[in-house]
Amino acid sequence: MQGPSNQELQRTMKTRHLFMISLGGVIGTGLFLGSGYTISQAGAGGAVLSFMVGGFVMYLTMVCLGELAVAMPVSGSFQTYTTKFIGPAAGFTVGWIYWLGWAVTVALEFLSAGQLMGRWFPDTPTWIWCALFAGILFILNALSAKAFGEAEFWFSSIKIVAIILFIILGGAAMFGLIDMKDGQEAPLLSNYMSDGLLPNGLSALLITMIAVNFSFQGTELIGIAAGESENPEKTIPRSIRQSVWRTLVFFILSIFVLAGMIPSDKAGVLESPFVVVFDSIGIPYAADIMNFVILTALLSVGNSGLYAASRTLYALSKEGMAVSSLAKVNKKGVPMNSLLLTLGIALLSLLSGFFAAETVFVWLLSIAGLGAQVGWIAISASQLAFRRKYIREGGKVEDLKFKAPLYPFLPLLGLLLNCTVLISMAFNAEQRMALYCGIPFMLLCYAAYHLKIKKSKQNEEEKQEIQLNSDRRMLL
Repeated sequence: MQGPSNQELQRTMKTRHLFMISLGGVIGTGLFLGSGYTISQAGAGGAVLSFMVGGFVMYLTMVCLGELAVAMPVSGSFQTYTTKFIGPAAGFTVGWIYWLGWAVTVALEFLSAGQLMGRWFPDTPTWIWCALFAGILFILNALSAKAFGEAEFWFSSIKIVAIILFIILGGAAMFGLIDMKDGQEAPLLSNYMSDGLLPNGLSALLITMIAVNFSFQGTELIGIAAGESENPEKTIPRSIRQSVWRTLVFFILSIFVLAGMIPSDKAGVLESPFVVVFDSIGIPYAADIMNFVILTALLSVGNSGLYAASRTLYALSKEGMAVSSLAKVNKKGVPMNSLLLTLGIALLSLLSGFFAAETVFVWLLSIAGLGAQVGWIAISASQLAFRRKYIREGGKVEDLKFKAPLYPFLPLLGLLLNCTVLISMAFNAEQRMALYCGIPFMLLCYAAYHLKIKKSKQNEEEKQEIQLNSDRRMLL
């Protein structure tokens, strides 16, 4: 086991940890609360179609990440790949915007969890719950990578069981196999019939795609955790295959039931549509149980988010793109300074003490979605650049342990679709705010690299060259 003196993370993650970390990063606010927004905007059929398209984009992105992560299993993942294969300025910018996106995602999970607590404690302010949950997740992340992975395994196990039960019970109620509360009739496919495929047009589908892609984002955490995984050549491909297909099945079936049970004009973001469905079924305490499970799920994503963001900062610091103190790890292998800085941004959830919770929710969702979307674009672009360089330098494709299929068609399609989703944010007034914040932030990062980081690296290289020449003269 490596100590703190060599400033390295420890390889303690097993396959089951990687798989559950990936699912842990995915199944949270995007599905449990954001799905209500998608149904309200796109209608029943449009919501299912949105999630099918989002799942396809996720698949394209993950096979690109799989090729990169198996070839180079490093903590920091695609930020490191972007630096190596696209350019250091791009890597610096991607790393910081992705870190910001995940730090804000953690804030979003705290806020969402606080809103769910309002079901049981309506008189307690949301921000108090946010502060309490922040303290709990900080302790879990501060223990060790293995403790984080073990906690995430159990967090994710609970919500996977809950989603399976929801699909079974919700589907049974939807088709009349279980009685509805107060003698209501089973909706069957009536919501799909009344809404049609795209009741609000193709533009509504595009508008929902950032929220839908945000629902799937988190699968890329397998790449972030690659630097702390045992035997990455075997664990990463297996984890990617499991997480992609199981996530897709869980999401599509869940949305099919949700959209079938809740009319689009009654869906929203303040209450989970999953809880609304269980409220409509005559099973005692089912809604409260589901509320508790969703609370666990949100804290699970917050747990994964703190991990992802702190490791991204660690990677930035190791590459000279952030202050050196952010690369320091404690005796348990945890980059504590990076963890504390991330937690500081995550406390943006406390803004709910000053603004309406629904307003803060949309702000955080948009900024988090932007950061993650930029990360997915970087993954697709890095894989294309990596494969091109690998072949140019004489590498044989058959020697790669994991290959993105149908190169370059599928990776190019993934890049195009990811860019389209990002551009779609400009056509939604609520989501546009993320572009107003995100674009200046990225430009600032790009400028900071050229004005400071690049110069300091050049100065360091010049010092090393001078020292080397001095040593040579002394030898002569």
